[in-house]
Amino acid sequence: MVEMGGRVVVGVALVDWAGRVPCVLLGRRAAPPELAGCWEFPGGKVEAGESEQEGLRRECREELGVEVVLGDRLGPDLALPAGAVLRVWTGRAAGEPVPLAHSELRWVSAAEMEGLAWLPADRPLVADLRRLLARRAAGPV
Repeated sequence: MVEMGGRVVVGVALVDWAGRVPCVLLGRRAAPPELAGCWEFPGGKVEAGESEQEGLRRECREELGVEVVLGDRLGPDLALPAGAVLRVWTGRAAGEPVPLAHSELRWVSAAEMEGLAWLPADRPLVADLRRLLARRAAGPV
């Protein structure tokens, strides 16, 4: 799905609600060199003919080796270079993710998020994600 003459990039905040402290899965970029080492929500570009959700499910199979169940959108559309837009959903993994496209995967709590070197495009969603995790940790949403 393409908007505003650009492309749509999708990401997912995979949340683990099973533990005592809710956590979200982040991937550490391996490339390109200028972004290597930064943390991001898994995802990627939506291909022609795919819905955003189909593209995100495909990206999770390719990057994490898992199927995902998508939830609600997280935060607003975020502008990317060259007229692209980033849209992020919440979700949960059906299986244990493996780092097929990242140098590392890590489950992090809301308290651990601030100290990470975030990908600049994903950083604006940290506050929304922290609020979501805090609400859920306080009781049923």
